Amino acid sequence: MTSSLPLTGERTVPGISHENYWFRRHEVVYAAIAADCSGGVVLEAGCGEGYGADLLAGTARAVLALDYDVATVAHVRARYPRVGVARANLVALPVPDWSVDVVVSLQVIEHLWEQERFLRECLRVLRPSGRLMVSTPNRITFSPGRDTPLNPFHTRELDPRELAGLVTDAGFGRVVVQGLHHGPRLRELDARHGGLIEAQTALALSGQPWPQALAVDVAGVRCSDFVLRTGDQTDLDASLDLLVTATRP
Repeated sequence: MTSSLPLTGERTVPGISHENYWFRRHEVVYAAIAADCSGGVVLEAGCGEGYGADLLAGTARAVLALDYDVATVAHVRARYPRVGVARANLVALPVPDWSVDVVVSLQVIEHLWEQERFLRECLRVLRPSGRLMVSTPNRITFSPGRDTPLNPFHTRELDPRELAGLVTDAGFGRVVVQGLHHGPRLRELDARHGGLIEAQTALALSGQPWPQALAVDVAGVRCSDFVLRTGDQTDLDASLDLLVTATRP
């Protein structure tokens, strides 16, 4: 499976071997939350290529996927017929109050200038006891030692405490933060390549050809190679990505 959308350097798409590590790192979170979307009306805020919305549509009663990019919306509409899709500004969600059971927004909030306003919109559209699920890179490990993001597509990155605080301040309860980590096989690849992420980043910056061994290992990464867990604060601080789940009172 390949995508007709162009590579931007930030949007994650399926079917590209050199992008497979990042694709699986995102896909594993969709797979982890799919059961929590079972039978519900799901709004995905910032759907990107649409593979995640389609995965959730396998368990949900209905999925509405939103994105601001016109080409992305057209792509999702053509490729994933079981997903409803619309163009929208995520700080002004085009759905009524109390109209959805789950709001999902994975690897999106770090792109938004008005993060607090976005979370208040999520609260508005959720039914009582509805669930929020938001993932984002962990600032501590993604842009270590910096107040501004390394990634030029990001406006503001968050650490575990900051993410939980934003969600709580927006009016949500039962806030739980989990961290995504490399499992045993990826830790072996880290040792083999001097850091799997670092090796890929260095090649992206240099434009040099990929070593065959690294290309094969990246293409072989699976969702099962990652571990998503709720740990203590030290464990969360060491995580690669964060997933916060919360409930609308």
